Amino acid sequence: MLEGAIVALVTPFKKGKVDLEGIKKLVEFQIENGTDGIVPCGTTGESATLSYEEHNLVIEAVIDATKKRVPVIAGTGSNSTAEAIELTKHAEKAGADYALLITPYYNRPTQEGLYQHFKEVAKSTNLPLILYNVPSRTGVNMTPETVARLSEIDNIIGLKDAGGNLTQTAETIYLTKGRIKIFCGDDGLFLPMLAIGAKGGICVVNNIAPKLTSELWDNWKEGNRERAEEIYYKIHLLNRVLYLETNPIPVKWAVHRLGLISDEIRLPLTLLNQKFRAQVESAMREVGLID
Repeated sequence: MLEGAIVALVTPFKKGKVDLEGIKKLVEFQIENGTDGIVPCGTTGESATLSYEEHNLVIEAVIDATKKRVPVIAGTGSNSTAEAIELTKHAEKAGADYALLITPYYNRPTQEGLYQHFKEVAKSTNLPLILYNVPSRTGVNMTPETVARLSEIDNIIGLKDAGGNLTQTAETIYLTKGRIKIFCGDDGLFLPMLAIGAKGGICVVNNIAPKLTSELWDNWKEGNRERAEEIYYKIHLLNRVLYLETNPIPVKWAVHRLGLISDEIRLPLTLLNQKFRAQVESAMREVGLID
């Protein structure tokens, strides 16, 4: 079953197009450094500015590069139920292991609307589904009660919780009674969420420090709490600088700084401001990611 430190993968570009060779490099880097799963086309993957064709292409490229060595959790959410269904069907056909579905953004559905949206997507596929709650991005918060209703649907098996509210997370875990797994969607809360019952994290910082996040998870699972805490605070040095501008601006620049991809990012996002680059480099150097 899916658990552990999972990467919310950036999408590399070259001259305005998806960089397929860059995707291969990123996948190899992740697998070599112990990542437990790969999420293409999430928020960090700039899914909002990928065309429909590019979205499918990125998912196919990650599945091909991964070669079943770790699970692929395809980002297939949309603020359109019909489009989310089509993206999820494509991911299933392409060979994804799971799908990650964000709450519909901008149109701000009611709790009943959220329930019906995810129910319809679940009916359309045999893929196991992970819901994604990130109210700071979408403008809508999915309540623990709604998640509990959805957890009764057989192929809804998880929730990426980026609500930033541990009390709400605890209520969700309590109400769902083990029917689904909770994954941390806020890197700064990775260890605290593990402490109250989360089964892993879908992490931004994994893009540059997959070995560290994997070690944190492994030590936590093995009961080495003190070592897990040490690693958590090491990762904290990176988390302090990875949100100086809107995600994924800083982390994408940091991946570029590792020499894995170009620094290209798609408008309306822009390159990391020069004034922040020294801070990001300093944190990477302190953690030992660069010389």
